Amino acid sequence: MKTDLEISQSVVAKHIRDIAEKLDIPENQLEYYGTNKAKLPLSLIKKEKIKDANLILVTAITPTPAGEGKTTTSIGLGDGLNRIGKKALTVIREPSLGPVFGIKGGAAGGGWSQVIPMVDINLHFTGDFSAIEKANNLLAALIDNNIRAQKDNLGIDPRTVLWKRCMDMNDRSLREIISGLGGKAGGLPRETGFNITAASEIMAILCLSENFEDLKTRIGNIYIGDTWEGKPVHARELNAEGAMAVLLKDAIKPNLVQTLEGNPALIHGGPFANIAQGTNSVLATKMGMSLANYVVTEAGFGADLGAEKFLNIKCRSAGLSPKAVVLVATIRALKYHGGKALDALTEPDTEALQAGFPNLERHLASLKSFGLPVVVSLNRFSSDAPEELELLQAHCKALDVPVALSEGWAKGGEGCTALAEAVVAAADKDAKPFTPTYNLEDSIREKMEKVCRTIYGAKHVILSNKANSQLRRFETLGYGQLPVCMAKTQKSLSDDEKKLGRPENFDINIREFEIAAGAGFIIPIAGNILRMPGLPLRPASEQIDVDSQGNIKGLF
Repeated sequence: MKTDLEISQSVVAKHIRDIAEKLDIPENQLEYYGTNKAKLPLSLIKKEKIKDANLILVTAITPTPAGEGKTTTSIGLGDGLNRIGKKALTVIREPSLGPVFGIKGGAAGGGWSQVIPMVDINLHFTGDFSAIEKANNLLAALIDNNIRAQKDNLGIDPRTVLWKRCMDMNDRSLREIISGLGGKAGGLPRETGFNITAASEIMAILCLSENFEDLKTRIGNIYIGDTWEGKPVHARELNAEGAMAVLLKDAIKPNLVQTLEGNPALIHGGPFANIAQGTNSVLATKMGMSLANYVVTEAGFGADLGAEKFLNIKCRSAGLSPKAVVLVATIRALKYHGGKALDALTEPDTEALQAGFPNLERHLASLKSFGLPVVVSLNRFSSDAPEELELLQAHCKALDVPVALSEGWAKGGEGCTALAEAVVAAADKDAKPFTPTYNLEDSIREKMEKVCRTIYGAKHVILSNKANSQLRRFETLGYGQLPVCMAKTQKSLSDDEKKLGRPENFDINIREFEIAAGAGFIIPIAGNILRMPGLPLRPASEQIDVDSQGNIKGLF
């Protein structure tokens, strides 16, 4: 069996101008990054066309550590829609190097449902992550420089500084550090740390901005910390927004690539869904809806994280509403939630499969709370037994939920035409705009409780003393009307990764809050979730190499 890398390398990519031509984009609008990728100008976004496009959200049940194939499904669905005669475009996130070299691998799809050039996309691509990292760290440098200045400073109390540096790599040793060592030449020593770039507020801001002016305004609104007198300090008071925006002048433009079947795809932004909003940029989504009739996009991890934030944060901010939601389910994940050991998921086991059904049912219930049509996509693996496939399909039908087999990995768009037909049927229903889980006028506590009860199935939300103190401070500063971006484990509906399936009557424990005033949301941090991941004992990087001819192996 060929690897994802071998499959991607077996296809001769079309010139990116030919891909742009399918979307009626003139060649003079392309900013080339070689022959197979290009950046697109924001002028391609047309408000009058957005309202007529069909936005399709792809999400999933609670995943296994390896993921359940949302990106593969999204790409396969886009190809499938094109195969049945629809003008479709897939719009997804850029991969982070953390998972690429960590445990999960890349995020360019898999098998015959990939976006290419796969290696470039999974590595440095067009430099967007690097630009975000530099803009983030410029602000960190400006903060420390102002603290160190003996005159004309803002009087920032270094103990209150919330802003951290970032790096696009899993490195647990950088979570908590002391900076400013080295005497007078080194600055003022203080506690700080690093976030992974995908969890940085600059990434969130880039992905929620409507235009360049909005980007600068949001950067200026970043809340840094307080003065010695307790007054809030923002990035605009350091005159930081202009220079930071300059570093993002190209990163703000969406990237055009292609699928293995030669269909167009946009890739832009890459926030994680367990510690950020988990969706591609508003600009890329709106550009896709300006260029195609059907736009397929994904939201990270399970529906309790990515889909909830896609709707309550991104869509509410951008004035969007999907026409249908695709819930990706796999036999292996349901057996995992039914008690089957991780290393035994390829063994047929209908009892474990049935025991895992409640996880699927919880996600269906939470998605239906938004009032949107849902289609279950059964992402097929070669290890799936026929009786297992039949059992899951029968269960979905008993729940009166449309279900379609998805075989994008093995067959590309051809394996997703049934799913494409089901999605078109769902999108054709005269659905009303989605119903948010909470109102912005609700208190922060009320918003958290509504998400935790409606989406997770939790009973209570419990705040630590630190969280209570922070909450009072943020409400005093006037941030109580912001939406909440819950940060919790992706491995469970609860905040405890060991509670698989559909836990009941559990509490969500909020240990602390972070504020993303520029992005426009409050971040309650639940359980042990961290904004700088660590590498596993055997990281994927150990299998990655390059030969003397520049050929890469081991990347997946």
